[in-house]
Amino acid sequence: MGRTRGKVREWHAELGWGVLDSPDTPGGCWAHYSNIDGTGFRALTVGATVDLDWEQREQDGYAFRATRVQQLET
Repeated sequence: MGRTRGKVREWHAELGWGVLDSPDTPGGCWAHYSNIDGTGFRALTVGATVDLDWEQREQDGYAFRATRVQQLET
């Protein structure tokens, strides 16, 4: 597990998941809406900076999976 800063590569609001890029998660880090800080409808903005906690675990073709995500800016 680790903590890093990254960017939102893609986000599929209708499906509730996306991919984050960071130096510590080469190839991308899969993220689910339930791991985004906040309440109510949670989604990320493509290109936004995020703080993320991650684990090295395969998810839908990605070697990393987010365990917590906080969007910092859009």
